[in-house]
Amino acid sequence: MSKKHISYFLTICFFLLSFKSLEEKQITVYLIGDSTLSIKDKRTYPETGWGMPFTQFFDKNIKINNRAMNGRSTSSFIKENRWQPVLETLKEGDYVFIQFGHNDEVSTKKTYTTPEEFKANLLLYVSETRAKKGIPVLITPVARRKFDAEGKVVDTHQEYAQLVREVASKNQVPLIDLSVKSMELLQNYGIEKSKYLFNHLEAGQNPNYPNGKTDDTHFNELGARLMAQLVLAEIKNLNLSLVNQIVKPVEPKK
Repeated sequence: MSKKHISYFLTICFFLLSFKSLEEKQITVYLIGDSTLSIKDKRTYPETGWGMPFTQFFDKNIKINNRAMNGRSTSSFIKENRWQPVLETLKEGDYVFIQFGHNDEVSTKKTYTTPEEFKANLLLYVSETRAKKGIPVLITPVARRKFDAEGKVVDTHQEYAQLVREVASKNQVPLIDLSVKSMELLQNYGIEKSKYLFNHLEAGQNPNYPNGKTDDTHFNELGARLMAQLVLAEIKNLNLSLVNQIVKPVEPKK
C-alpha cells in the first residue's frame, strides 16, 4: 500500500472514530405522548405539535426523538408497541419526556384509562426508563382553550394533571407542570387573542381546511412554539443537565 493510500485510510478511520465518539456523547431526548406534541403531516398544516419547534432549542449534542402520536393514551401507546422500541434504544443519560392525559381522561374514547391505570402506566414508563439508566421527566397535559362566562380559563385536565403530580412527587421524578403554565399563558392572552395560538381558520383561509376550522386543543405554529418555550423555561428551572446544551443567543455585532 502506498503512502498516499495509507494516509487516506488513516483519515477515513479518524473521521469514523470521531463520528462514533460524537454519537456516544450525544444525548437523546425522547418525547412520548399525544397529538398536542406530535409531528404533524403536511395535510394538517398549520396544526403543529409543540415537540416540533422544541427541536430547535438545543445544540448538536442533543437529539430530539419525537415518538408522540395523535390520539394516544398511556395505555394505547403501550398496547400498540410504541413504547418498547423507545426502551430498546434508550441508553444511559438519555431523557424521556412523558406527556399524556388528553385521551386517557375521556371516558367515551377507546383510549380511556382509569385513574388507577393512568398512574400505573406513568410509573411503568418511569421505572423502565430508570432501569435503563435514563432520566424520566413527567409533564402534565397542556391546556385546552376553554374559558368560563367570567373569562377565566377552565382547567379541563384537573383530575389527570393532579395524578401526574402525585406520581412525580411520590417517585421523585422531575415534573414540568405544563397544565398550570399553559393556563397562565392563555389567561394572559384572554378569550379572543388566545385564538391566535390554536388551529382556528376561516373558510377559504387555508387549502387544508376549505370550510374553516375551530380547534381549541391543537396549536398552530405560534402556539406550539410558545408551549415549547414554556417547557424550555421549566427545564431551566429544574436545572436539568440539558441546560448546558441549550443554544446560546447570537450576540449582535458591534
